[in-house]
Amino acid sequence: MIRKAVFLDKDGTLIVDKPYNVNPEHVVLEAGVIEGLLILQKLGYHLIVVSNQPGVALRLFDQDKLEMLITCMKALFKNQGIKLDAFYYCPHLPENSQGYYSCDCRKPQPGLLLRAASEWNIDLHSSWMIGDILNDVEAGNLAGCRSILIDNGNETEWDMSETRVPEFKAQDFLGAAMYISNNQHSR
Repeated sequence: MIRKAVFLDKDGTLIVDKPYNVNPEHVVLEAGVIEGLLILQKLGYHLIVVSNQPGVALRLFDQDKLEMLITCMKALFKNQGIKLDAFYYCPHLPENSQGYYSCDCRKPQPGLLLRAASEWNIDLHSSWMIGDILNDVEAGNLAGCRSILIDNGNETEWDMSETRVPEFKAQDFLGAAMYISNNQHSR
């Protein structure tokens, strides 16, 4: 049986982007997330979060605080009948930052998706990446997934190349989930 996943960016996709937030009290879900995740789960997709978390390298919070937030997010979704299967994150700094070193896990690199696919035995060609910036799209495309950009205003650079073109632009998370529901077999 083919195992498929929807890889999900965290900030700006699942929850409202509040930079460097690890306080569960400040977590606010983006529009349509619960409804969309329920659709994707019903379609048999594993739900796997892949997120850049440079606040760890910047020492704005430690990994224990981030792990507590992850536990709280999983509980929040579980209370809505949604299972987040896994949560992968890159704790490294972006390129051109002091203290930066090259890694394969910081999106737009596909390392988080490739690691998750290996550990969960996921068929990447049957899977999707949903994110709110083109780095998410590029990571999904480089991993071999189909990608959706939630065009909610968070992408500001629009630095386009072949690997940064999403299959679809959605206005919100529910729109992304509906697109997947209607197009999951059309590759």
